[in-house]
Amino acid sequence: MHARSLDEILKASPVVPVMVIEQLADAVPLAQALVAGGIRVLEITLRSEAALAAMAAIMGEVPEAIVGAGTVTSVEQLAQVEALGVEFALSPGLTTGLLRAAQDMGLHYIPAIATASDIMLGMEHGYQRFKLFPASVLGAGQLLQAFNGPFPDVRFCPTGGLTMDNFAEVLALPNVQCVGGSWLTPKALVQRKDWPAITRLAQQTVTAQLAQQTV
Repeated sequence: MHARSLDEILKASPVVPVMVIEQLADAVPLAQALVAGGIRVLEITLRSEAALAAMAAIMGEVPEAIVGAGTVTSVEQLAQVEALGVEFALSPGLTTGLLRAAQDMGLHYIPAIATASDIMLGMEHGYQRFKLFPASVLGAGQLLQAFNGPFPDVRFCPTGGLTMDNFAEVLALPNVQCVGGSWLTPKALVQRKDWPAITRLAQQTVTAQLAQQTV
């Protein structure tokens, strides 16, 4: 049984950093820096050779973090991260194979959609929580408002191209549960191991999100 529901995970941090960890040694201090800034839900993408080991290290050493796997593009990868013990997994798209495999595994899984047809395919398999990708290319704000009519019970996590300047506006939409962003972990700061700067970015992001809530 899962300790947390998928909705609990998605609400735990309204902004989820989309992380590419190139060096295993960076994994734990990077996660600690984000958690210290108020960001607990972390998406570690399968875009580097260190990704799986990074997830394991963070889960072992940063208990406050809720670790998920991103950029899952095959059933084989899904099985790998499920065996590792991540709390959730995300894909940049959706396939019937992945939709079925995640259900068989009992893993919290968030497939990505770009069209109404994608949403309907996911709903046929019992899914109502989706990533919207690539959000900025698709015009996240207008598209999500349009989806709210025919799909009132569906909730989204837009990811891709969002920034500190525009994420709060998207997050404020009624059918958005969280947003994903890479601005929280800039490559230059990670390479310099400037963890205090990462913490400040996380704090600024949380402050911007709270400010939007009060508008």
